[in-house]
Amino acid sequence: MTLPLLSLQGITKRYPGVVANQDVSLTVLPGQAHAVLGENGAGKSTLMKIIYGSVKPDEGQVFFEGRPVSIRNPQEARKLGISMVFQHFSLFDTLTVAENVWLGLDKTLSLAQVTERIVAKASEYGLDLEPDRPVHTLSVGEMQRVEIIRALLTEPKLLILDEPTSVLTPQAVEKLFVVLHKLVSQGVSILYISHKLHEIRALCSACTVLRGGKVTGMCDPREETNASLSRLMIGAEPPTLAPEPRTPGALVLQVHGLSLPKQDPFGVDLEAVRLQVRAGEVVGLAGVSGNGQRELLWALSGEDRRAAPQAITMGQTPVGAMGPQSRRRLGLHFVPEERLGRGAVPSLGLAHNLLLTRREALGTGGWIRMDALSTQAREIIARFKVKANGPDAPARSLSGGNLQKFIVGREISAQPTLFIVSQPTWGVDVGAAAQIRSEILALRDAGCAVLVVSEELEELFEISDRLHVIAKGRLSPSMARADATVARIGEWMSGLWAVSAKEDDHVAA
Repeated sequence: MTLPLLSLQGITKRYPGVVANQDVSLTVLPGQAHAVLGENGAGKSTLMKIIYGSVKPDEGQVFFEGRPVSIRNPQEARKLGISMVFQHFSLFDTLTVAENVWLGLDKTLSLAQVTERIVAKASEYGLDLEPDRPVHTLSVGEMQRVEIIRALLTEPKLLILDEPTSVLTPQAVEKLFVVLHKLVSQGVSILYISHKLHEIRALCSACTVLRGGKVTGMCDPREETNASLSRLMIGAEPPTLAPEPRTPGALVLQVHGLSLPKQDPFGVDLEAVRLQVRAGEVVGLAGVSGNGQRELLWALSGEDRRAAPQAITMGQTPVGAMGPQSRRRLGLHFVPEERLGRGAVPSLGLAHNLLLTRREALGTGGWIRMDALSTQAREIIARFKVKANGPDAPARSLSGGNLQKFIVGREISAQPTLFIVSQPTWGVDVGAAAQIRSEILALRDAGCAVLVVSEELEELFEISDRLHVIAKGRLSPSMARADATVARIGEWMSGLWAVSAKEDDHVAA
């Protein structure tokens, strides 16, 4: 029999109020892509961090290449040949891309040599990166590329990928999978966490299923369907959304030819952006990460107030120069793509995180009514099925998907008239993703105007009434969902909507 590259035996990890992993055993063979499947909070990320040395198990043993090992930190893991791409990035904002990558590599290499290797790897794998850019200027998708390149440059024997494609475009995912298949053929083992079941079936030859921190099954995902994998993971198939076409109502948000110069050298200029969102409709915004989504969202949310007052209007009110709080009073609620640090304060409990955008529990003179605040948090936790150790649980203690459910729930339960959400189901399991999407559609049906920015084309096709594409700071014309195809959206992501429209006219003629 082939000697396993990695073997876990009886791994248990407890935290106050929760058992993250309980008696987990798992075996990964050399040259095998092995999926770890489970709903949000099932213990997947904790198990991966134990393998990578960033979390110490309370019980159990890790074997690598047949030898028992005690991996005390990520540096020891990398020496063994284990690399990991985290769902929540481990990058220093003030350092450049090259400097961040250099930190995890052999220090016999100079920064210039590392820069050359980044350029070569990025070109080889189709993951565009600028090594000299500071990380704080990158979009979430670009940060994901940095993590992937950093891991691949260590030439790993075992590569752990935690939701690696959640913010990549379909074209970039295809290129990444070519790389992953090549790595497997060269004998590299991959531990793969994803909520995209079709990816698991396309890449992996083995799958371990976790539920509530315990192993509940193993299978060959190539012999399963998306429906059967869903049943293994959450005990049921996610409900199918069947949104019905609706006639939109009054104009809620209008952007009138918005042009804004970039605020940092690596940003994107917004050029004559025109956008309308009406009551009772979902407008989807597609595009490759780093093409102006962040700049547009900052302008719409009020974080960037450089626009002329009349450039952005809500109803009849000019809001271009208003801050976030003033716009919230008019009914705008916003979910940013960055959960920790922007959507939530990591060290604060969930209840106190409500105060970032919700003020119902503030009493006379600014005193916080803690009973009311805790009740409000419990209602969101229950309604959105958030797995957390109560309303006082720190935001950073939640899994990525559960924190996303809480943040989305916080804003949706405020009953906004305008709801703007970026990457609504990033890192969320199939059941929770279906719930979030159904809540967005329920908002729409209740008369809310909704703008969804997502790099998940399948998601946009599922919930949008109309679609735009953003490319290099310019916004495409609107197209009805019925007219949208992956091929057409892909063309428009390169800014070719004028050419595409002429070809359509020529075909029609």
